[in-house]
Amino acid sequence: MVEDNAAPRNQLDAYAPAEIALLVETVGVRKARQPLLPTLALGTLAGAFIALGAAFFTLVMTEHGLGYGPSRLLGGVAFSLGLVLVVVAGAELFTGNNLIVMAWAERKITGAQVLRNWLLVYLANFAGAVFIALLVHGSGIMQGGGGAMAATATAIAEGKLGLSVSEAFFRGVLCNALVCLAVWLCFAAHTVTGKILAIIFPISAFVALGFEHSVANMYLIPVAMLQGLPGATVPALIANLVPVTLGNIVGGSVFVALAYWAIYLRPNHEADEE
Repeated sequence: MVEDNAAPRNQLDAYAPAEIALLVETVGVRKARQPLLPTLALGTLAGAFIALGAAFFTLVMTEHGLGYGPSRLLGGVAFSLGLVLVVVAGAELFTGNNLIVMAWAERKITGAQVLRNWLLVYLANFAGAVFIALLVHGSGIMQGGGGAMAATATAIAEGKLGLSVSEAFFRGVLCNALVCLAVWLCFAAHTVTGKILAIIFPISAFVALGFEHSVANMYLIPVAMLQGLPGATVPALIANLVPVTLGNIVGGSVFVALAYWAIYLRPNHEADEE
């Protein structure tokens, strides 16, 4: 994700925040201008990767025997697999791509290009996540532990579908602030190990705290629907995804992308105008 020709002079040091801002801007331009087929393919992969992390989370949360806090922390570490795959293997994730707003604020891309990327990636993420839900259901692993894993999956989905619109929105805001900060921190690292460590803590935090990730919900709710969860319907899924998605956009685009743009890149425009 980091351009070689933008590397700092000392390769042993992490990229400084101001350097990260420039890197995020550069990558945002590239993502916004990416052709249709690679965008859809990489978006499908990201949806599948996040779904695999969510499936791992479901297993870890099944009959764990731990208290509320420790169990959720362990589940968060397991869920981190999804973003590790997205960042290290390479994929296009809607929530992470909210950082593209930084390139828009710099007037390097248009609002239409941002919306195009978000729409294509969102739909591809959905396809990848639902595909994994179908595979997981067909594999029979949900019957593991005498059906305990299926019970965990339905309980997770019930909790999500039971949220009010405002709860889903605010949990979405908090979630994607942490997700985009995880991606931001990845830009600071020079090694795969550094990127993985940058991911684990913010992602574990959002999962442990019960925040809402739209792409994760594209797997967690459909897989419960396949287990026959009453009330888990397509309209119910949409009713969850709409406020969560809007919250994710605010959390990532405003609280991270625009905040750091205002701190590190906007002063450059002010200097040019003097």
